Amino acid sequence: MTIRDWIFRILAYILLTAFGLFMLFPFIYMMMTSLKTSNDVFNTPPRLLPRSPVMVEYEGEERPTYRFEIDGETVTMVPTSERVRFGFFTTPELINASSPRDSQILYEIPFDEAVETGETLTINGEEFDLYQIIIDGETLTVPLAYRGSKDEFVSIDDPSVRTFAVERLANQVEKVEFQFNNYQAVFDLKLDRALVNTTIVTVGVVIGQLITSIMGGYAFSRIRFKGRDTIFLMYLGSIMIPFVVLIIPIYRLMVVIGWQNRIVSLIVPWIFSAYGTFLMRQFFISIPKEIEEAALMDGASRFRILWTIFVPLSRPAIATLAIFSFLYAWNSFLWPLLIIGEGNVDNHVLTLSLIRLSNSFADQPNMVLTGAAVAILPPILIFILAQRYFIEGVATSGLKG
Repeated sequence: MTIRDWIFRILAYILLTAFGLFMLFPFIYMMMTSLKTSNDVFNTPPRLLPRSPVMVEYEGEERPTYRFEIDGETVTMVPTSERVRFGFFTTPELINASSPRDSQILYEIPFDEAVETGETLTINGEEFDLYQIIIDGETLTVPLAYRGSKDEFVSIDDPSVRTFAVERLANQVEKVEFQFNNYQAVFDLKLDRALVNTTIVTVGVVIGQLITSIMGGYAFSRIRFKGRDTIFLMYLGSIMIPFVVLIIPIYRLMVVIGWQNRIVSLIVPWIFSAYGTFLMRQFFISIPKEIEEAALMDGASRFRILWTIFVPLSRPAIATLAIFSFLYAWNSFLWPLLIIGEGNVDNHVLTLSLIRLSNSFADQPNMVLTGAAVAILPPILIFILAQRYFIEGVATSGLKG
């Protein structure tokens, strides 16, 4: 391999890695946000890793720490919970009479250290009080632009060292810390119950679709009976019927049976799949007939041929169907919303619980994304474990046996 080939290969790997990271970034950011505190989510600029304030004990309470530059040294300090009134002073030339808070402030002095003169200064029709303040040993008479307050901070090592600042604007000391308790918090809202319900529904739908699709696919591909092709075309044509057309009939049927607000109503209506039957039929057709004929000559029954020969040979197609069925059942929202409803919390699936979670934590995106992470991790894990069979199914679907 030449140097040029190596360069092109390295560039290709770099480019593909960059695109891969770009595609994965939303998922990575979601997972990192699910491990943050609510305050950290709204930090500007946004940060990827979750951070939390470094806390120390002060006067019997846990308080956050901040860094300040005092006399050229970095000092770690804590707030004292005391707010001090401040006066913000400047010169007459720098005062913005129409919007005093936009003035260029030269001096910020605690209000108890300024002496009111009783005089006023009129600037562009606005009156400003004059105060005497001491700066570097010199007494100055300056106008007050506006009043405000600041938080008091004291040094951890020397409480006599103090300074003033607005706490929300101060430089907080932080550390990287993953908030795994977010997951416990969402589970306390019965998300664990919804996870179990979703698992039961998904397993039931997947197993049901696999059984009916395998048996139906075998019947339509290998067993000859009158009207077989016509029945198959009619069954396949049901795919073209929109779900919204079937909602009311299926709902009425569930009410008549007495399955409304019950988990079984999320499983039984969906264990029959025309797409799954079509997929398995097409795969079974590709299996050589000689294998089946040899088994029949040896006295094997149709049922034994299906489960001992066809099913093991069809693992890629079965895995593909299982993944599609899993994703459909796991992410189903409209039908559970109609047949279960928002009030029956005990029978909620994850999609319904996420709606309730987003309403309860509308001001805490980290908790909402924690619930989303709980919902998205199982499908990702299933796909990773079954991707080899899925790729085999896609690769072999266009090959003729």
